[in-house]
Amino acid sequence: MLQMIITGLICGALLGFVMQRGRFCLTGGFRDIYLTRNNRMFYALLIAIAIQAVGIFALVQSGVIEFKAGSFNWLAVIVGSYVFGIGIVLAGGCATGTWYRAGEGLIGSWIALFGYMVMSAIMKTGPLSGFNKSISKVSAPTNSIPDTFGISAWFLVALVAIIAAFFAIRELRKPKVALPSLKQKRKGLAHLLFEKRWHPFFTAVLVGLIAILAWPLSEATGRKAGLGITTPSANLVQYLVTGDHKFLNWGVYLVLGILLGSFIAAKASREFKFRAPDARTSVTSFAGGILMGFGASLAGGCSIGNGLVQTAMMTWQGWVALAVMILGTWTASYFVYVRPRSQKARTQTSASVQTAV
Repeated sequence: MLQMIITGLICGALLGFVMQRGRFCLTGGFRDIYLTRNNRMFYALLIAIAIQAVGIFALVQSGVIEFKAGSFNWLAVIVGSYVFGIGIVLAGGCATGTWYRAGEGLIGSWIALFGYMVMSAIMKTGPLSGFNKSISKVSAPTNSIPDTFGISAWFLVALVAIIAAFFAIRELRKPKVALPSLKQKRKGLAHLLFEKRWHPFFTAVLVGLIAILAWPLSEATGRKAGLGITTPSANLVQYLVTGDHKFLNWGVYLVLGILLGSFIAAKASREFKFRAPDARTSVTSFAGGILMGFGASLAGGCSIGNGLVQTAMMTWQGWVALAVMILGTWTASYFVYVRPRSQKARTQTSASVQTAV
């Protein structure tokens, strides 16, 4: 029990610290592909996937960990990932992003987190668990991409690594945009940790390494999985409601560690501050959290569980979920950002014409 608490909290704290300092926000990354044609954060995700994939398959091949891809619940993954993609835009962050931004003092993220955790519990073991299980029965027998094509997993790992390296190098060769320099108040390691801007690719490397570390640490406590956010979040709610210790596992301490690590990073970098949203934003954040919990539970993972871990395991679930959640993010971005701007522009144009007349 003590090992589970310590290793879970440490791994989660590392992840929360790195994500907070590196502003590793997949919601913004997916959204920016559509809104600003900025693919940098998506390339960062590919780097994290490639690094984790190398580590995981090395651990599997050496017998340190076990992994079975299982079946591909394609209907649940498609529907759930699309809903999840919409939800993260409304919530202002994905599942992990909501946890680490809550550690920064954002009340809106706490509101979204509450909705996400409660709905995840409802979907996992509550009134909607039957619906969740029934739709998940629609599946294909093989979830492993290598098994589907009869090829080595290392071929796909190498392919992802080459693609990630290609885009990363191309991005790094672009002319650097001049950014206002921060006034240096600290020296040495303190400056590097808490003042200097972390490059998303450097952050991605650290996230990939932490994701590898999560596997043996988790399996040592009997939980045969790596990073995961949705089920641990649901388990935390179930434990708080029932007091049943069966809901406490390594994953619960992982998500609590994310909150702790983010808080430490935010305080040390002087970025922690309680910020309360207005009423409209609060309602939107809560609705986004509800959609996140529903979608991630249905899809069997969030942007981390599917978008980072399952993709690294070269499963259909991971790559299909990643593509569909990006599509959901783009859909929500159109209605939240693009359409209101277009309507505002038309209104201003109409008013200008009427004034001229």
